[in-house]
Amino acid sequence: PEPGGHRYAIDLLKQVCNLNSGVYLEADLKNSAKTKFCIGVAGYPEKHFEAPNMDSDLQYLKMKVDGGADYIVTQMFFDNEKYFSFVKACRNMGITVPIIPGLKPVYTRKQLNVLPKTFHIDIPTELSTEMNKCQSDESVAQLGAEWLLHQSKQLKAAGVPVLHYYTIGRPELVADVVRKLV
Repeated sequence: PEPGGHRYAIDLLKQVCNLNSGVYLEADLKNSAKTKFCIGVAGYPEKHFEAPNMDSDLQYLKMKVDGGADYIVTQMFFDNEKYFSFVKACRNMGITVPIIPGLKPVYTRKQLNVLPKTFHIDIPTELSTEMNKCQSDESVAQLGAEWLLHQSKQLKAAGVPVLHYYTIGRPELVADVVRKLV
């Protein structure tokens, strides 16, 4: 964390909840205007890399929700079953806030290695096998867009009302997928 910053997300969450109650950083500020922040927190269908196991990770997530989080946006994932299992586990723990799936297109072969190392996520064997067959970055991007569209359709068909897309510098790929969804 930054010097003087929060070590954990729950600490920042408490600060924002205090702002919503009119309590600011300075204890001597009385009768401060209340804010109306809607608070979202991160969730990890494949477990946060610092958590020793999924149960521990879910306990921390429940603390954030019980502490005032209004919704959860997940880390990116490429296997919808991991999202569905995550939602089920959250619901079984009594987490009832909306859980918005985070999706991202893979558009370079390099991402097959970078994304798992950086974000501690899995790339399904089927996706990596097909991407490794691609002869150009353009064909990789096309396959990534097709995978994203398939994921999106499957999630929508399962009744997921909202999807969050991580564009990371390539919004046109996501825009094309969204146009095909409507």
